[in-house]
Amino acid sequence: MTVERLAPMALALPAPRSALRFVLLALLGSWLLAASAHVTVPMWPVPATLQTMVVLLLGAVGGPSFGVAAVAAYLVQGAAGLPFFAGGAAGPAVLVGPTAGYLLGFLAAAWLAGQAQGISWRRQAALLLAAHLLVFVPGITWLAGFIGWQQALDAGFLVFLPSTVVKTALALALLKALGR
Repeated sequence: MTVERLAPMALALPAPRSALRFVLLALLGSWLLAASAHVTVPMWPVPATLQTMVVLLLGAVGGPSFGVAAVAAYLVQGAAGLPFFAGGAAGPAVLVGPTAGYLLGFLAAAWLAGQAQGISWRRQAALLLAAHLLVFVPGITWLAGFIGWQQALDAGFLVFLPSTVVKTALALALLKALGR
């Protein structure tokens, strides 16, 4: 990275008041993500929730840093014992259980969705779908350690493809509505 590219980044560091605002908004975003975890369709071994849609929105609306910060705050609060995970689950055991890979995939998805700012509608749609699908990479990989690869692909990915398309489309529609 050149000095010319670093200089604007150094100037863009938030002032203390802006930093506090960023933290408070990220905390609010983490609570929205926690609320979306309670909209659950019980499935085995991974429940269906609205979390991935909210992860996409957090990144796409707030940018990559904000999206990652909100998801990280969500994970920390849930690991600390707040009932933030799907179905009201809480505690550090969730972060080593069968769904841990999906939860950690939220970080990468929020970052990628954050790249959607200022691009065309078609590119935004493709980017949000890619971000949504990115959640499945660590999710399936981790889940396979519990139930094997074939079952992880079947029960942890293929069954979610229709809802992935729908939730990505809803996220895109919400972004369009917020932009007006």
